[in-house]
Amino acid sequence: MAGRMVGTVTHYFPKVQAAVVMLESALKVGDKVKFVAPNGEEFEQEITSIQVDRQPIEQAKSGDEVGVGVEKEVKEGYKVSIV
Repeated sequence: MAGRMVGTVTHYFPKVQAAVVMLESALKVGDKVKFVAPNGEEFEQEITSIQVDRQPIEQAKSGDEVGVGVEKEVKEGYKVSIV
């Protein structure tokens, strides 16, 4: 997977189109990321929102578990990297 590994999806909330991501490195609003499924399917998007405990933040660090808005459905195990 090209780019810097950011984290792994641990949960998806379909009603609000948000994914929970356990971060391995920093992530900030405006970053362009790639979500990659275990079967190799992937898509790219810009991070437009990050939340911790339902509070919006501009950036998060390694070790944080954050919610991010997603444009497509993702599932547990998807990998996230900066592109």
